[in-house]
Amino acid sequence: MITVGVLAIQGAVAEHLAALRKIENVNGVEVKTLEELEQIDGLILPGGESTAIGKILNYFQLLEPFAEKIKQGLPVWGTCAGMILLAKEIVGQDTTYFKAMDTVVKRNAYGSQLDSFQTTIELSEIAATPIPLVFIRAPYIESIKGDVTILAKIADKIVAAEQGNMLVTAFHPELTNDLSFHKYFCKKISASKYIG
Repeated sequence: MITVGVLAIQGAVAEHLAALRKIENVNGVEVKTLEELEQIDGLILPGGESTAIGKILNYFQLLEPFAEKIKQGLPVWGTCAGMILLAKEIVGQDTTYFKAMDTVVKRNAYGSQLDSFQTTIELSEIAATPIPLVFIRAPYIESIKGDVTILAKIADKIVAAEQGNMLVTAFHPELTNDLSFHKYFCKKISASKYIG
């Protein structure tokens, strides 16, 4: 049994927890405190408003401890806002958050809420069947450095990638019935050497 935490400050927390409940041998829990952070094997940073999440983490003095855990190897998956929180650089913005992943991310890259869209993609390393993707005011990765692996591109824009213990998606798998990415992340946790 692995315990997967979902950062429960803002965003699609309930949807991620509902998806995790459907996977065998996985316990999904909310994470809001340092004590709860110590009790998980992996962490999901859900979609939401990255600026608001960053400010709240700062206010409660959680930003540095979370960043330290990620640097120590805690498996982490950032969806949408989570992709922004993990990036070392954000286009047009001096403020960064966890500064963990060697990516340059563009916020709201696909426009406003009205520009949200859905599509499907084939990713054989993630799933045997096409995966539905939901983009809501989504970011994308403008460029990568180091050993970042690109997992998916839509129209030449990087929308999913991983580096070491980190996985990021510009889209929201938790808003579909497809569990492929949740299962992929849980396998990543199970294979991890991280000991909290």
